[in-house]
Amino acid sequence: MIKFDKFELNNGLKVIVHHDKSTPIVAMNIIYKVGSRDESVRRTGFAHLFEHLMFSGSINNPRYGIPLEEAGGENNAFTNSDYTNYYLTLPKNNLEIAFWMESDRMLNLVLSEEKLNIQRNVVIEEFKQNYLNQPFGDAFMLLKPLAYKKHPYRWNTIGKNISHIENATIAQVKSFYKKYYNPNNAILSIAGNIKTAEVKRLAEKWFGPIPSGKAIEHFYPKESRQLSIRKQSVKRDIPQRAIYMAWHMPKRTDSGFYHCDLISDILSNGDSSRLYRKLVKDNSLFSQISAFVTGDLDNGLFVITGRLFKNTSMTKAIKAIHDELDLISNKLVDNEEFRKVKNKAVADQKFSRISVLSKAMSLGYFELLGDADLWNNEINIYQKISRNEIRAAARKIFQSTNQSILTYNKL
Repeated sequence: MIKFDKFELNNGLKVIVHHDKSTPIVAMNIIYKVGSRDESVRRTGFAHLFEHLMFSGSINNPRYGIPLEEAGGENNAFTNSDYTNYYLTLPKNNLEIAFWMESDRMLNLVLSEEKLNIQRNVVIEEFKQNYLNQPFGDAFMLLKPLAYKKHPYRWNTIGKNISHIENATIAQVKSFYKKYYNPNNAILSIAGNIKTAEVKRLAEKWFGPIPSGKAIEHFYPKESRQLSIRKQSVKRDIPQRAIYMAWHMPKRTDSGFYHCDLISDILSNGDSSRLYRKLVKDNSLFSQISAFVTGDLDNGLFVITGRLFKNTSMTKAIKAIHDELDLISNKLVDNEEFRKVKNKAVADQKFSRISVLSKAMSLGYFELLGDADLWNNEINIYQKISRNEIRAAARKIFQSTNQSILTYNKL
């Protein structure tokens, strides 16, 4: 059980505090409720671009990382489809520096043509290097729009098209900042050997004066039920052929998410998992294969990817995967196999509760899901899942009409 206190400032900033006396390090995490799903189809990649801009300096702190480094701290950030996350760690006695730095860039970020040009070039280079100029780099740029036709999950966090970043203007960037980077659109979580009263004092001092932004209605088009299989085949300069398969699955807050999460572990977690044992080790159809869930806040994807051995036909490879999915959809998982998978899931949950940074990040994330206390129920949820529920979930998900298949062939 992770205990915490929670309060909200008058400007709408939610604050969560977890007292952990086992470490001299304090972790601060800030979630802004803006991800790539909040972008316009004609202006994608902005949430990720803005993540970079947030490190370019604020009015009272022109070089964001320097004061933190001098205080013995570290920081980083990430953006995904649903939100943008900034986090840092530093010694307890320097905690107020974190409040100063984060509040200043929430209110006083310096946005100029020069800073935009620098970060735009960084993101464009990342786009080219990671998505356009390496084997399979464009896989999810192809798979997502194959699976999604309405929802903004159909483009990657990096953006749908590199031109959207190339053509980004300073006016558009400032508008994005003004709309989303406000206290009432953020969640601040802190973990460490600190007291709630002290955190509240610092939060009121540094974040309290920041005015609320306009209330945001987060509306996303609901994806229609997929009624037929979708396929796409591409030719690329690649070392070996590959398959990417996706099925629509429940959102992160749905009980069905946990069923799919365990199914992905049964199929692909470790050398004893089904897909590795049967399709890689025993039958030498794939050199590597994996299954995972995207865990999105709206309905996500169950994904299987594999790299084929030279002599494996694409037809045989796809059939082999389908055979394994038919098996888990029609036959109960063996008791011992299921016990091992559930124990691993529970162990992973317990391990995530050790790091002070992980605790700060997770409390913020589950508050985003609806309530930070949801995290305390995760282990119980996994433990209660039955083999019958796994079979029923597999039957529902792995329908032929619910799948999208992307295949890579050599030039």
